[in-house]
Amino acid sequence: MTDILRELFERHFHSPAAEVRPLQGELGGSGRNIVRLSADGRSAIGVVYSVHEENTAFIEFSRHFRRYGLPVPEIYAEAREQGAYLEEDLGDSTLYEFLSAHRSGASIAPAALAAYRRAVELLPRFQVEAGRDLDYSRCYPRASFDRQSIAWDLNYFKYYFLRLAGIPFHEQELEEDFERLTALLLSAERDYFLYRDFQSRNIMLRSGEPWFIDYQGGRRGALQYDIASLLFDGKADLPAAVRAELLEHYLDALGRQITLDRAEFLRCYYAYVYVRLMQAMGAYGFRGFYEHKAHFLQSVPYAVRNLRWLLHNVTLPVELPELMRAFTAIVGSEKLMCIAPEPELLTVVVNSFSFHRGPLEDASGNGGGFVFDARSLPNPGREGRFQRLSGRDAAVIEYLGAQESVRRFLANAMALVEASVAEYQRRGFKHLMVSFGCTGGQHRSVYLAEQTAARLRAISGIQVEVRHREAERWVR
Repeated sequence: MTDILRELFERHFHSPAAEVRPLQGELGGSGRNIVRLSADGRSAIGVVYSVHEENTAFIEFSRHFRRYGLPVPEIYAEAREQGAYLEEDLGDSTLYEFLSAHRSGASIAPAALAAYRRAVELLPRFQVEAGRDLDYSRCYPRASFDRQSIAWDLNYFKYYFLRLAGIPFHEQELEEDFERLTALLLSAERDYFLYRDFQSRNIMLRSGEPWFIDYQGGRRGALQYDIASLLFDGKADLPAAVRAELLEHYLDALGRQITLDRAEFLRCYYAYVYVRLMQAMGAYGFRGFYEHKAHFLQSVPYAVRNLRWLLHNVTLPVELPELMRAFTAIVGSEKLMCIAPEPELLTVVVNSFSFHRGPLEDASGNGGGFVFDARSLPNPGREGRFQRLSGRDAAVIEYLGAQESVRRFLANAMALVEASVAEYQRRGFKHLMVSFGCTGGQHRSVYLAEQTAARLRAISGIQVEVRHREAERWVR
C-alpha cells in the first residue's frame, strides 16, 4: 500500500516522503486505507481503496468542484489501476471536533455556530451551482437518489436495525408504509447534487474556514437530504433551536441560488430527515450488531433521541402507522438506550502552564506524563497586538499555525502522544497527562494544548480534558 503512495508523493513533490503515518480516528465502515505522507514541511493524504468506481467519483468530483472555486482538496496524483490517489492535506480539525471543543452541553459557543453557518452557506453551491453540469455518469453505485436507492436504505434499516435490535413489526404493513414514504420523497424536485454524507466529520476546518471531503457517494437528488444529514447528525447532537436557526440560514443561502418555495421545501423536509436517520441506524446495526464493532453502537442513543424529538414535534403529510409504531418501540426500548454503555475510558488530561510558576501537580499519582517545553518557539506575547489575547483566539491560532517550527513541534509531540495512547489503551490504563509549558502560559502552551486535544478527540475510546492553569491570569 505505502509503496505506490510513496511513489505518487515523490512524483508530485520531487522528493521522497520522510514519514508515512496512518491517520487516527479512521474507524468508519468504508474500508479505505488512509495515511499522511510528509517531508520537509510538505504533506499530503494518501488513499488506497479497492472500489475503483468510488475512487473515480471522488477524483472527478473534486476536480469539478475546484473549477467552481469550492473548498475541496486538490488531487495531487493518482494511480487508478492500483486504487490509489494523493490529495491535499486539510489538517486534522473537523467541524465535529471543533463543536465538541466549543460547547458545554446544549450551550454552543459563537465560534462553533459561525463555523456551522459558513458550512450551510456553501452547501447550495455544491447542490445547485456545481451540480448543474456535473457528470452524473461518474456516480457510484447509482446516478440518482431514486426509488432503488431509497429501497436500499429502507431495507438496510429494516433488516440490520429493526431485525437485529429485536423491534417487532408487521412486514407487509411496513412495506406499505415504505411505499407511501417513498412516494413522498420522490415528489420533491430531484435535479440537484446530493452530497449523501454531509455531516460534521466530513467538514474540515482550516484557518477557521470549512473544507469538504467524502462526497464520493454523491448523486443527483433532492435538496432536503443533505441539510437534514448535517442538522440531525447523531453524535453532534445539535439542540432543536440551533437546528431551526441553521435551517433558516441554509434556506436564505439557497434562495440566492434558486427561486425557492419554502413551504414546498418543508413539505418533504422531515421525510428526508427520517430516511437519513433510518439509513444511519441501518449502518449502526450492520456495523454494530452484525459485525460486532461496538463503537458504532455508541451512536444509537443519539439516534433514538432524534427519533423521540421527531415523534413529538413533526407530523408528516402522509400516514405511516406501522413505521411510527416501530419508531415508538425503538424510543421505548430500554435495551437500545443502554446498549452501548460508555466503557471506562482512558482519560487524557491536556494542560498548559507557565514555567515561571513552577511545575504542574499530577493529582492522579501517575508522575505527570509528558511535559513539552514550548519556549523555543516564536512567542506571540512579544508583539503588542497579541498581548491581550491567548492561544485560543483566532489571531494567535493563525499566527502560530503559520510557523513551520510550531507545526513541526506539534507533529513530533503528537507522534509521541498518539503512540502512548495506543499502548495505554491496549494495556487498559486509565490516565495520561500531557502538558505544554511556555514562558507565561498564555499563548504557545495554550495553542499547543488546544490543538493536541482537538486531534486526540478524533481517537475512539478516550476522554479528553483540557486545563489551562494560568487562565485566570490572562490579561483581558
